[in-house]
Amino acid sequence: MDDQHGASGAHGAHGRARTGAEKWAAFKKSPFFPACVLVFILAAAAGLFAGSYTYTMANPTPRHVPTAVVGAEKAPDGTPSREKVFADGMEKALNASLRLIPYDTYPQARKAVEEQQVFAILSPHGKGVELDVAGASGASVAQLLTTAAPQVGKAVGVQVRVQDIRPLQQGDPRGLALFYISLAAVIIGFVGAIQLSVHARSLNPAERIAFTVVYALLGGFAIAAVVDWWLGALDLPFMESWLILALTMFTSGMVFSMFNTLMGRWAMIPTWGLMVLLGNPSSGGAVSWPLLPSLLGHIGRWLPPGASVNAQHTAVYFGGSQHLFPFLVLAGWAVLSCAVFWFWRHRHPGGRETHAAPAHAAQE
Repeated sequence: MDDQHGASGAHGAHGRARTGAEKWAAFKKSPFFPACVLVFILAAAAGLFAGSYTYTMANPTPRHVPTAVVGAEKAPDGTPSREKVFADGMEKALNASLRLIPYDTYPQARKAVEEQQVFAILSPHGKGVELDVAGASGASVAQLLTTAAPQVGKAVGVQVRVQDIRPLQQGDPRGLALFYISLAAVIIGFVGAIQLSVHARSLNPAERIAFTVVYALLGGFAIAAVVDWWLGALDLPFMESWLILALTMFTSGMVFSMFNTLMGRWAMIPTWGLMVLLGNPSSGGAVSWPLLPSLLGHIGRWLPPGASVNAQHTAVYFGGSQHLFPFLVLAGWAVLSCAVFWFWRHRHPGGRETHAAPAHAAQE
């Protein structure tokens, strides 16, 4: 009788319906929980990805385009000069502000273009004005100014001559090749770090940093070689471009490694948000910074994708005026990521365990 009662009681306990808390606990321990979380994360990421690029690139609007002006604002008779009349007409036509910066001579203004301080030069030319644009400074800005200038000149009664004083290379007529190679370095950089964490999980932290350096150097070389030597799309200053791409790949890989140490399996979320959703659209590669929403235009310079595009762009088109700032940005992110990764390396997913020596070996 006792055995039958015990069996009946056990059967009843096994057969009772689980509570909601028990079902939730079981679900969280199952493989379905992370799968469901990923479904919602991927759906949100898809929408945010499309939204971020559409917001910044679908309808670029000029915002305070730096423009050099050579000549006085007023004519000798006190009336506005031709340059001033034309500039006012351009502001009205573009529904934006040309940030006019006066220069005493044309060579000074041309130097400002080479140093990427201004995107165009407005100067007197015969009975009209001349608008010199620099396609290499920003293809989208140059195209916008080139299209609007003749219409504005006709509307305000000022003859205008437009010329491109720093055109893009023949193999890159839209100025997107540098954006694409920088994008490749960014994405392959953190994808490589992901693959190391999956397929080379037993690497210790120092070894993982070393292998990140190696694939960054090889990957940067491969990108530069394909674009320059194989396709001939760009004539790169090879060593400089290679090292910029390698530094970009290393920085991107270490950013993921940093988040992987801090957040484990969810590290892809902040990496994707920082490098792709925010960094690439605000980099100035596809749409020049004066045409981006002002906040993004400023933020982009401080993120690895923007710094990479900036350094690469200057190396290719303005080699004599390279700036230190984009390299400091890339190096800063790399050092920060390595420091965080190393400081919390005990939380690094993976690595090899150090096994204690057997007791009999210790006694011997």
